[in-house]
Amino acid sequence: MNTGDRHDARSTRAGAVPRPAGPPPAHLPPVPAAAPPLSRVEDWLTTPRPEAAPGIWRYGHVPRPERPHEEAVSDRSLMVGAVISLLSGLLIWSLWWNNYIPYWLVPMKLVTPSEWWNAGMFGGPRTPDAYEGVAVYTGLFGAALVYWFGRLGNWAEVFRRFVRSREQPFRGLSAAGLAALVQVLTWTGTLPVVDPVMILLPDAWLGGGGNRYVAAIVVYAVYALIVLALLWPFARMGDWTGALRRRPAPSAAAEPVHPAADPARWPELRAAGEQEAADLLTGEVRGGRMNDLDLVRIRHAWDLAGDDPQRRALFTATVLRDGAAAFTHPSGARDLPRRSATHDLLDAQVRIGTYVDDEPNPYARRGAGTALEPAVLATSLLAVGPPGAGKTRHLTAPVVESLALQALAGKCGVITVCAAGTPLAGLDDEAYDVVVKLGDRGSVHDLDLYGGTGDAEAASTVLAEALVGDLDTVDTGRAATALAQLVGPYRAVHGRFPAVPELYELLRADPAALQRLAAQLDAAGADAMLRDLSSRVRQSGSASDPCAALADRLALLDRPAFADFFDTSATARPFSLRALQHHPMRVRVELPEPGHTEASRVLARLVLAQFLAAVTARADRSLFSCLVLDDATGTLTAGTVRGISRLRAANAGVVLGLRTVDDVPEALHIPLLGAVGCHMAFSGVTTWDGRRFTEAWGTEWVETTEVAQHTVFANQPLTRAVHWLRKLVTGKAVVTSAVTVKKVERERWSASELARGVPAGHAVLSLTSVHGGHAPPLLVDLRD
Repeated sequence: MNTGDRHDARSTRAGAVPRPAGPPPAHLPPVPAAAPPLSRVEDWLTTPRPEAAPGIWRYGHVPRPERPHEEAVSDRSLMVGAVISLLSGLLIWSLWWNNYIPYWLVPMKLVTPSEWWNAGMFGGPRTPDAYEGVAVYTGLFGAALVYWFGRLGNWAEVFRRFVRSREQPFRGLSAAGLAALVQVLTWTGTLPVVDPVMILLPDAWLGGGGNRYVAAIVVYAVYALIVLALLWPFARMGDWTGALRRRPAPSAAAEPVHPAADPARWPELRAAGEQEAADLLTGEVRGGRMNDLDLVRIRHAWDLAGDDPQRRALFTATVLRDGAAAFTHPSGARDLPRRSATHDLLDAQVRIGTYVDDEPNPYARRGAGTALEPAVLATSLLAVGPPGAGKTRHLTAPVVESLALQALAGKCGVITVCAAGTPLAGLDDEAYDVVVKLGDRGSVHDLDLYGGTGDAEAASTVLAEALVGDLDTVDTGRAATALAQLVGPYRAVHGRFPAVPELYELLRADPAALQRLAAQLDAAGADAMLRDLSSRVRQSGSASDPCAALADRLALLDRPAFADFFDTSATARPFSLRALQHHPMRVRVELPEPGHTEASRVLARLVLAQFLAAVTARADRSLFSCLVLDDATGTLTAGTVRGISRLRAANAGVVLGLRTVDDVPEALHIPLLGAVGCHMAFSGVTTWDGRRFTEAWGTEWVETTEVAQHTVFANQPLTRAVHWLRKLVTGKAVVTSAVTVKKVERERWSASELARGVPAGHAVLSLTSVHGGHAPPLLVDLRD
C-alpha cells in the first residue's frame, strides 16, 4: 500500500511498536513467539494515542515531563563555587589537623574537667579521657565543617545537576565512585568517623561481656553499620536499587501478541463471534491490501450495525464478499487522489501545526502537535487574518481534506464554499461528489434556490435571509412574509416555485404578472392563496414594503451569467443542501467573485442559510455536517449568527474565514465571537481585531513575584571576612531579598500582542470541544 508518510508523526520512532505488557491471560491459547513484520497499517494502528486536551495531536503523543528546575546559576559558576568551597574547607581542616589554629581546644576545656588537661593556656590533653574527648571533638568539628562548606558551595545542587539528572549507568557509577572515595578517606583515618563512633559506644557493648568472640562480632557489626551509613546517601543519589531492578526491554519482533490484545486482528468482531470475517480482515491488513481509510470505514460500519442481528449478518456477508473494499463510499473512492496534510483517521484528527516551544504557551503544551477534529469543529471556528496570512493554505485546505476523508469513511458530510480557482491543496474536482460552479456554463450541477423544500414559508425564510439579511433598513421577517405571499400562490398554480426571472417580475409588482397569477388562482379555486396574493398587492408600494429591496438584490442573480442556473422546471435537478442530512457527501460550491462580487455574497448567504436550516431540522443527527466558508465577508447576518449558536446541538459546525472582524456588521461582533467556540487570529491582524479577541478570551489570574535586593554592609571584621569569602565562592555580593508574591488578573492576550507579537506563519488558536473541554489561546507555528 502506497501511503507515503501521511500516517507518520513528525517525530516518528524508528523501532518497536508498543505492545501490551505481560503475558496473555491464562485461559487464552498460546501464540507463536515469532511474528511477521508489521505492515504500515498495523504500525499506524498500534501506535499509542493517549488522552489529551482539545487541540493536541494524539498520534504518538508523549506528555511532556514536569518542568525542570530553574537553574539559578550556570554550570560553570556552580562548579567554580563548589571547587572554591572545597579548597577552603580543606585549608581550614589542614590548619586544624596540624594545630595551626590557636585556642582550638578552649571550647572543649570549658565543658570538661580541668584535671584532663596540662597546665597553661596551650596545655594539651593529659589523661586517656582527654585524648578520647579530643577525638570526638575533632569528629564533630569535621562534620560541621563539611556541612557548612557544603551549604556554602551548594554541593547538593552540584550532585543533583551533574549526577542525579543523568541516565543510568552513568548516574550509578558516578555515585559509586564518590562512595568509594569517602570509604577510603574514612578507613585511612583522613576523615574522623570511625574513632569517634567507637569512643561513644559503651565499653560493655564492645567488650562482649568478656567473651572475645562476641566482642569481635560486635566490632565488625559496628564497622558494617558505618560502611552502610556512609553508602546510604550515595545509593539514593545514584538510584542503585532502580538500576539493579532495571532489565533490558525485549525486542518487539520477538514479543508475542495475543489476538485478543492485537487491534489489527479485529478483536471486536471476534468477541461477537464473527471469526471468519475477522480472519479475512486480518489477512487484508497483514497483506497490505487495506489502507487506513478502509479500516476506519469498516469499523464505522460495524459500529452502526450495533447489536441488531440482521445488520450484523449483513455486515458479515458484505465483508466476506468485498474484503477491504466493503462498504465503500457511493462514489467508489477508497481514498483521495492526493493528500497534502497529515491525518490520523482513527481519531479523525488533522495536524495543522505545532504549539510554539516558548513563552507565552504553557510549559505542558509546548512542542506538542496542533490538531483539529469534528469534536471541536462542531462548536464552529472563526479565523481572522489579512490576505496572505495563510488562512486557506494552513486552515481551510487541511480541514476540508480531513472532512473529505471522513466523508469517504461514511462519518460526515462537508460542503466548502470558495471563489472560483481557489487552491485547496490537492483537492480538485475529482475529490468531490458534487461541484457547483455558479456562473460557469460548463458546470454539471446547479444549486436549488429554495433549498429543496416544498414549504413556501420555509423556502421564503431562507431566501429572504440571503437577499436582504444584511440590510439594517429591511426587516427580514416582513421580507420572508412578502416572499411567501408570492411564491406560495405561484407554487399552488404551477406545482413549482418561480424561477429567478419570474420571481423578479412578481417582486417588482408587474401588473400583467400579478393579474395572470390571480386569474390562475381563481380558475383553480385556490381562494386562500388568492387572498394571500391580494394582501400582497395591497401592500405593494407602501413605505414598509420590502419587495423593492428584494427585487434589487434578486436582480443580481437575474443576469446572463446565471441564465442557466436556478432552474425550477420539472426537467431540472439542482443540488439541494438537504442531501447532506443523511448522506456523507463532499460538495464544493464555487462563487464567481471576480466579476460578480455582490452576487457572490448573496449566494454565500444563501448557502449558509440553507445549511443552517437543513442541519437543524433533521431528526437523525448521527452524521456530522460541516460548512467551510473560505471567505465569509458579507455573509453573516443576525439570523445566521443565531443559527450558528444552535449548531452544536445539531452535530454540525461551520468554519468561517474573515479578513477582518469589520467585514461583519459591528452589532454582530460580540454575538459572533460568542456563537463560535473556536477562535483563530492569524499574523497581521489589526489592534481593533485584537481587541475583540481579547474581550472574547477574557482574563486569567497569574502569580507574579517581585524581588527587591539590597546589599548587606558589615561593620565587624569577622563578618566582613565571612562576606568576602562568600563572595569569592559564589561570585555575588551578600544581599538580602525582599520577595513579594501576589496574584493579578491579566488579559490572556493583549490587542497589541496579537497585532505585533504573532510572527509570520503563526496564529493564536483557542478551542472548545463539544464534550466540555477547553484550550486557552495558544501560539501555533503553522509551518511545522
